[in-house]
Amino acid sequence: MNKRILTISALAGSVLVFLYFSLSGGDTGDAEIVAEVEKGPFEVRVYTTGELEAKNSVEVKGPRGLRAASIWRVQITNIVDEGTVVKKGEYIASLDRTEMANKLKDANTEVLQSQSQYTQSRLDTAIDLRSARENLANLEYQFREAKITLEQSQYEPPATIRQAEIDLEKSEKSLEEAHDNYSLKVQQAKAKMQEVETSLTIARAKVDQLNSLQNDFEILAPEDGMVIYKRDWNGKRVAVGSEIGAWNPVVATLPDLSVMISKTYVNEVDIRKIERQQEVEVTLDAFPKKKLSGRVIKVANVGEQMKGTDAKVFEVSIEINENDTTLRPSMTTGNNIITTKLDDVVFVPLEAINNQGDTLMFVYQRTGFGLVKKEVRTGIANENYSVIEAGLNPGDQILLSRPLNEEDITIERLEDDKTMATFR
Repeated sequence: MNKRILTISALAGSVLVFLYFSLSGGDTGDAEIVAEVEKGPFEVRVYTTGELEAKNSVEVKGPRGLRAASIWRVQITNIVDEGTVVKKGEYIASLDRTEMANKLKDANTEVLQSQSQYTQSRLDTAIDLRSARENLANLEYQFREAKITLEQSQYEPPATIRQAEIDLEKSEKSLEEAHDNYSLKVQQAKAKMQEVETSLTIARAKVDQLNSLQNDFEILAPEDGMVIYKRDWNGKRVAVGSEIGAWNPVVATLPDLSVMISKTYVNEVDIRKIERQQEVEVTLDAFPKKKLSGRVIKVANVGEQMKGTDAKVFEVSIEINENDTTLRPSMTTGNNIITTKLDDVVFVPLEAINNQGDTLMFVYQRTGFGLVKKEVRTGIANENYSVIEAGLNPGDQILLSRPLNEEDITIERLEDDKTMATFR
């Protein structure tokens, strides 16, 4: 009797299992993961990490006259800690004065030489002009004597008179030449003195310039702010022992912390989605619970090679909307750039979408009679969901995995569904 009851129970169970699989189209019960088609707002985002920096900042520079002094590289001997808050005029850094001291020593030596040359030229000029004046005076005496001799020879023989006239003419000519030579010597002396005086002035000016430049080797803050060290092209920060150049003597920056930006890099695949004025949700690694907002203000037109890889990236700048006193330069940010925002669309998880060939997209939809392959037309997608433009309605039940008997399920094409709603 017990054996008969067990046999009947087994047969009944087999019938129930057969009916279940027949009605369900072959789904596997517990193996199925079912999702519901949703309708509502939909966003496409691009996530990147970035680094905070001030939108505006003042550069802290070393001496501006290095090139004029022919000093091309100067070493930093001392600098305040990065992050130090300074007031205008307060100390920031010191530069090595060794080369400056040598330049100043040479310039002072040049002043002494120019001063000596100036004094010697004055003495030489005075002696030359005095000699020229004495010669001029002697020639004037000779001219007057020749004139008197001619006057006294009026009663002398003609030959004597003629000789006196010739002597007077010679004396007059010598006197005129002496006057002309004296004028030339005066002009020559003025030019010579002007030359040595100019050399002395230049030498003195050079000393004054170097003394003034030497004072600038102690670098002070041009404005109030927080000291952020300058970074080289390879990201290395300046420090004691670093050198600044005459062409770009920047030591640090004083950022304006009231307006901050996150500088980030977007890969070449996603950059076409990024535009100016797009909204951004910003998080901080240092303060995970803090939520900030921002907007894209700059998108690079030219990409650059990411260090150590073959990937190309494009620089993107995001301005932070909030004025938050906790924000500091170099903090790491997480940036969710909202590239597309739709108000009311139908969407499903990406796992639910299957493809057959290159063009046919479908889902496994659960109906009252089991499972059907339902062709769908997809729209834009984000990292988790895809918009469905046609083929499904909100609330429809779909599978997130393929059923075991998928080959036995027929497909329902879009053109065969006369009652289909389209959502865009």
